[in-house]
Amino acid sequence: MLPMPSRNIRLRQNAGALFLLALLILPVAAQANAAQDNSRYDVLYIWDPDLRNLQDYKEELETQLGAEVGKALRIIQRGDRYGLIYDCNTTALSSAKMAVRHSVVLGKAGLGDARAIKDEDYHELYNVCYGHGPNLAALTEQYQTIYRQLGAEVGKDLFIEKSGDGKYTLVYRKQTDKQSTMGVARHHAKLLAKSGIAASITREENNEVVFGESSLLDHEEKDMAADPAPVPSLADTKKTPAEPVPLLTGNKKKSIAETVANADRNLEQELEEYINELRGKGLLAKDEKTGWLVIDLNKGETIVDINVDNPYQAASMIKPFVALAYFHRFKEGKLKYTPTARSKMEAMIQYSNNDATNWVLKQVGGPRAAQKILRQHYGHLLRETSLVEYIPSGGRTYRNKASAKDYGRFLVALWRKQLPHDEEIRRLMSLPGRDRLYSGTQIPQGTLVYNKTGTTAQLCGDMGILAPKGQNGRRYPYVVVGIIEKQSKAGNYGRWKMERGNVIRRISSMIYQKMKANYNLL
Repeated sequence: MLPMPSRNIRLRQNAGALFLLALLILPVAAQANAAQDNSRYDVLYIWDPDLRNLQDYKEELETQLGAEVGKALRIIQRGDRYGLIYDCNTTALSSAKMAVRHSVVLGKAGLGDARAIKDEDYHELYNVCYGHGPNLAALTEQYQTIYRQLGAEVGKDLFIEKSGDGKYTLVYRKQTDKQSTMGVARHHAKLLAKSGIAASITREENNEVVFGESSLLDHEEKDMAADPAPVPSLADTKKTPAEPVPLLTGNKKKSIAETVANADRNLEQELEEYINELRGKGLLAKDEKTGWLVIDLNKGETIVDINVDNPYQAASMIKPFVALAYFHRFKEGKLKYTPTARSKMEAMIQYSNNDATNWVLKQVGGPRAAQKILRQHYGHLLRETSLVEYIPSGGRTYRNKASAKDYGRFLVALWRKQLPHDEEIRRLMSLPGRDRLYSGTQIPQGTLVYNKTGTTAQLCGDMGILAPKGQNGRRYPYVVVGIIEKQSKAGNYGRWKMERGNVIRRISSMIYQKMKANYNLL
């Protein structure tokens, strides 16, 4: 028999679940019985006027409800609002029962309730489709053609997905109604006619993404690096100064030249004013601290450093450091990079899969062994990093920590090819995913992105390298780290995550505008 206190708690929990079940099921069942309703029902999780918010929320639902439910999640539209549903297409009673089960799971994670919704008065979203089949290499070549010919119109939202039948589909994620998407497909078909590429439409299926814009751009960067560079003349050599290195130490911005432009100082001031404005409006709580770091890799200057020294919860942003520990062991010959390891690494970085992360950690020897590797061999980069735990069930990881400056030093070393198997780490971090530095920002198509997000009920962050092109065709890379940490768990985690993610996107757009002015970017 359970001890009395535990038994009482369990009884209260069961009573609460039964009460929730009654609230959700009885109205739906009564409506169905009264009208002998033979309609089909789905499970609804959220309505929101901003499509980006639904895309963020969908990722969290997939984590909490599992892969099988994740495959059937659909974004729908009704009027000027978007909804996120589980497309179960079942009876009113069955969908209500399922909504209760999902509400219990989501409630534990601090997310909103689910409820049954009648399958009517809304439409699903559609994408433009350019090809479908088993040959990924052929679709990748076709991707390049479409990307070049259609350019900014589709560039940021052009993807190769892995379909449910195991084949691949090349799509432009237009995510609009059927009629509008068909109009875009007809237009694209005319533009691509000379290339022999057709265009049709396909329903948004929430498929796994395997190739995107940064995948292509990263591959091209490697091809350029592989080409033998021309030998500079003596005159050219004299004109080219040695690349400065940002000195990420102390509390003030420094570079080799110890100069930071007035425009850069103004950027830091703009960011601080924006954060203070959010606090004044109550859009950032008193118990939320933020950290921001911007490094101009072209000049070798740290141009923004706001609260960058103290360690924050790392959440999933620790995962590239886990990869670093693994590749260090690989370099030593103590581990092999097998197809299984590659698959786990992709799941860990691209999809932030926690089981895959724990698998990689186990190969290294566990969190303590990984931390020892990072401390002994990369302590000059990861000074405030503390990797102490596997990712717990449900992704509630609060004990692993790192500072914004640690992420910055890591990213500088990654860009300058100073890490073991840095090419593979960059490839992993360029795989398409839902980021907060580029997706949903003003930053234009054609920007190379390496990043890793992190989220818990107390932290929302992203760290990465953005490398946009200038009018002269050169890339001008810079590091951005944005962290928002809350001392206590957010009451409505899903809404909090979406709103804070949009704060990071807004700040990333502000940073880009300053870089655009400095370097005459596209």
